[in-house]
Amino acid sequence: MATNSSYRPLRVIISGGGTGGHIFPAVSIAGALKAACPDTEILFVGAEGRMEMEKVPAAGYRIVGLPIAGLQRKLTLANLALPFKVLRSIRLAKKVVRDFAPDIAVGVGGYASAPLLYAAQSLKVPTLIQEQNGFAGLTNKILGKKAKSICVAYEGMERFFPADRIVMTGNPIRSNIKPAERPASEVRNLLIIGGSLGAGTINAAMKKWLEDGCPGGDYVKVLWQCGRYYKAGVDEFMAQHPCPNIEHTDFIASMDSAYAAADLVISRAGASSVSELCAMHKATIFVPSPNVAEDHQTCNAMALVRKDAAVLVKDVEASEKLLATAMELIHDTSRIASMEENIGRLALPQAAQSIVDEVYRITDGL
Repeated sequence: MATNSSYRPLRVIISGGGTGGHIFPAVSIAGALKAACPDTEILFVGAEGRMEMEKVPAAGYRIVGLPIAGLQRKLTLANLALPFKVLRSIRLAKKVVRDFAPDIAVGVGGYASAPLLYAAQSLKVPTLIQEQNGFAGLTNKILGKKAKSICVAYEGMERFFPADRIVMTGNPIRSNIKPAERPASEVRNLLIIGGSLGAGTINAAMKKWLEDGCPGGDYVKVLWQCGRYYKAGVDEFMAQHPCPNIEHTDFIASMDSAYAAADLVISRAGASSVSELCAMHKATIFVPSPNVAEDHQTCNAMALVRKDAAVLVKDVEASEKLLATAMELIHDTSRIASMEENIGRLALPQAAQSIVDEVYRITDGL
């Protein structure tokens, strides 16, 4: 890694958001840019009303919101208004680019990334795309044709982007996510991550397991993140099915500690979650969400399953198979150890710094 004196101040726009899976990597990139050169100026561009409008300022950065929204899967009035929102967002994005005059624009995915990168490219500002998933979305495939660099986390991405502009960097993760010693205990620890809103299928599987008497759960302690959307219902259910070995919560503030204590993790297969689990060297059962574009979570999970670094349980089979699979695996210490070793090999903990180096390679070459 180069020293701070090797980097000159830049003006950088980082665009994207919508979910923590986009926001945390974006903030990590910003932090690495600031660490490289504290005089670098960074402006975030997000979507109005989305969580980045709160999380980014909380991290200490300025953000501008665009009136963009995602395409709904059903025919709605919101979909009919979408083309007008896109056109207005592009006009506003061009104004933002002209006013800020960036050296480069970085897109991390999410609603606001597309209009901002399109505006930057039309104004001849170099762009870098950070594609987090193993299956690229349509927007990134289109914008990737004019991007100077596409930073990826999975092999085989030349299916979607020009091979000569692909750089394997991995996905940036939170700085406190790193391997840690698991406390010695006869009790096995299962961590269930449903995301900030929660995962209905995983929660339903947990409820069925509790109703069945927790078969195989002797000497297993469970930390269950059920999510904000489902918390009230799970509270009511747990009042009727109390179990001293199960702790449920809508949000886990200290994810590093939760990861460290876990012998096994059950998780969706969003790009950021996958990258953090690789960095923590955690044996994982992935339950890919079926409600994502191009089924990209299955692609993310299968990249690990093919290397015997994870197990996949389909969403439609979770109710019957998920906890049974978890109970069988959590007591198989040799398999757990093998999976931990294999998933650890896939970690790319210097992803944010690698993207910063790519930013400077692009801007220094202009």
